[in-house]
Amino acid sequence: MPIAAGSKAPDFTLKTKTTDGLKDVTLSANFGKKQTVLLFFPLAYTGVCTKELCDATLSLDAFAGLNAEVYGISVDSPFSQEAWAKENKIGVTLLSDLNRVATKAYDVLFPMLAGVGDTSARAAFVIGVDGRVKYAEQTPTPKDLPNFAAVKAALGA
Repeated sequence: MPIAAGSKAPDFTLKTKTTDGLKDVTLSANFGKKQTVLLFFPLAYTGVCTKELCDATLSLDAFAGLNAEVYGISVDSPFSQEAWAKENKIGVTLLSDLNRVATKAYDVLFPMLAGVGDTSARAAFVIGVDGRVKYAEQTPTPKDLPNFAAVKAALGA
């Protein structure tokens, strides 16, 4: 079960790949400034994950209008995330949780997905400006997409 709404959001610093190289992204940098949407997903280069992040990319303007930054988080390396994002025109900032620090902190570890190893489960969190979890969802299976309408409703609340 993911951490509950109302909880203090566990802080983390993860890597993202930019044109200038690797960059640290710290969740708490948004506290006091904007809301944050965290989209944990199992693995790059898989059909459902590609659909989820492409759908989120199409909604980036709507998320920005709700004062929200969106991050996609997986256990893939930042280099594979970057290649996948370019190939699929994904505009969401992707964060590498290679060591599963954030995945474990948010209690969304999916053990032995398809026999390949431990990944992030598919989960969505809305973190308020105050650093508290406003919405938490882990999908029933990795094949299910998060409820984006509920995510947007939590951002607007």
